[in-house]
Amino acid sequence: MTDAILSARSLTKSFGGQGGSMLGAAVPKLTAVCDVSLDIARGRTLGIVGESGSGKTTLGRLLLLLDKPTSGEVLFEGRSATSLGVAGRREFRRRVQPVFQNPYSSLNPRMSVGAIVSEPLLWSGSADAKERWRRVAEALTSVGLSPDDARRFPGEFSGGQRQRIAIARAIASRPDVIVLDEPVSSQDISVRAQILNLLKDIQEERGVAFLLITHDLSTLAFMCDEVAVLHQGKIVEHGPAAQVCTTPKHSYTSALLSSTLSIDGA
Repeated sequence: MTDAILSARSLTKSFGGQGGSMLGAAVPKLTAVCDVSLDIARGRTLGIVGESGSGKTTLGRLLLLLDKPTSGEVLFEGRSATSLGVAGRREFRRRVQPVFQNPYSSLNPRMSVGAIVSEPLLWSGSADAKERWRRVAEALTSVGLSPDDARRFPGEFSGGQRQRIAIARAIASRPDVIVLDEPVSSQDISVRAQILNLLKDIQEERGVAFLLITHDLSTLAFMCDEVAVLHQGKIVEHGPAAQVCTTPKHSYTSALLSSTLSIDGA
């Protein structure tokens, strides 16, 4: 895609197979991601769907440069990001931000909300103290919280509010891409709808691209422009969200669809 901002090219990640255990037994090799290529376009949402153990989270970690691939590379704006130096990685992390699944474990309970949200700005060195706190207030307001909440701690908030704090942290550095790893799976149905609508509003206002990792096809249909279906580390189907979620071509995608509960009473 000519407008791709973040891409994977033949990404493979294997674990084990590097020798014996303490008892001398061979460690079996596990390939969590196998020869995956994809593009995330500017301002659009690509969904990655698959059952637990399909390699979704590992793929997300590779694209965030949190794990090193066994082979293949990650491209950012058409240039290799896999072998970036310290300064290059600092800039990459400012422009590619994560939101993780569990807001109870992804937020440090000993840090104030303001310190949490300003952390990417502090780490990247992209703003002085005055500008950091201005952006913290802006980010908290954007996710429906108050700038005064910066003085409080995560334990004072509900699960849905904590996920809003995690989103505020992700948008504070004004990234180009946000990797959303099961961002609503730990929330109840009403909170899920609020968070998903919030994310769509943020994308419309800021033009940020999303990589949405989930096992929920209904979330994909609501959020995504394109969908890639991951099975045993491989992409088995990839296409427009409306097509994949209504007329799948692969039997695995059909099985995922058939396991999704409907609310129409049928």
